[in-house]
Amino acid sequence: MNLGSSEEQDAQDMSRLANSQDSALNNLIERHGEKLFQYLLRSLQSEEDASDLAQETFVRVYQNRGKYDPNQKFTTWLYAIASNLVRDRYRWRSRHPQVSLDAENDESGLSLQDSLQAREASPDQHIQVCERVTAVRHAVAALPEELRQPLILAVYQGLSQAEIGSILKCSAKAVETRIYRARQHLRTVLQEIIKSR
Repeated sequence: MNLGSSEEQDAQDMSRLANSQDSALNNLIERHGEKLFQYLLRSLQSEEDASDLAQETFVRVYQNRGKYDPNQKFTTWLYAIASNLVRDRYRWRSRHPQVSLDAENDESGLSLQDSLQAREASPDQHIQVCERVTAVRHAVAALPEELRQPLILAVYQGLSQAEIGSILKCSAKAVETRIYRARQHLRTVLQEIIKSR
């Protein structure tokens, strides 16, 4: 399926949703639910929080269906809603410090995809992959929010700088600068980890 047809389907489904055809929401969830969940998981480092906010994002899509601008790309609107919810969750976490910001997905701290890649390697490679993935995950999670969100949207979600700027309500140039700063920060942190071994 090409990108254009997906955007057309999104616009059609939002139009149907605005006209009280609630089943159109299922199509949107089917097309975007998994990528949205992965974005939220990388942002929040918690499967429970990611699942909750994925559901809440689609609830907001439904509640605001009449406000959607069909000239706007649906995914940009969707990720703007999700990003606002992520910011709210981090604010909530800062007021409730018993919630760990370093929660892992499973015992190894790897996502399902990372775990599968690690299992395909030799035992030595498996350990190295696990260590690398865990180090990167912790380094990304430790980034300030203003650097973490654009990096995740660009690298893991594949969004353009213009789309990210629209989501985060800043210029594409600001997004470019934040991504550059995030990568520089990660490079420094990961080099320190490598040196310490």
